[in-house]
Amino acid sequence: MTGCLRPGPIALVIVASLLAGCATGPSSVACVPVAAYPATFLDRAADEVEHLPDGSAVEQMLADYQVMRAQARACAASR
Repeated sequence: MTGCLRPGPIALVIVASLLAGCATGPSSVACVPVAAYPATFLDRAADEVEHLPDGSAVEQMLADYQVMRAQARACAASR
């Protein structure tokens, strides 16, 4: 086998969207603000993620961050 399959940025967005649906109602804690990034910055980040080695710890951290961003958006939307 020449390489392993890795989830790309699109797969991470899909997973984060599905997990965001788990938020079921308003919470008593304050919602964390979500930073907005310009499209050019997001494109650059996606290019950099593609160059990470297979199994990169940074890739896992980015997946976790994507989930937290989706949860923060869901929190803000429930207010």
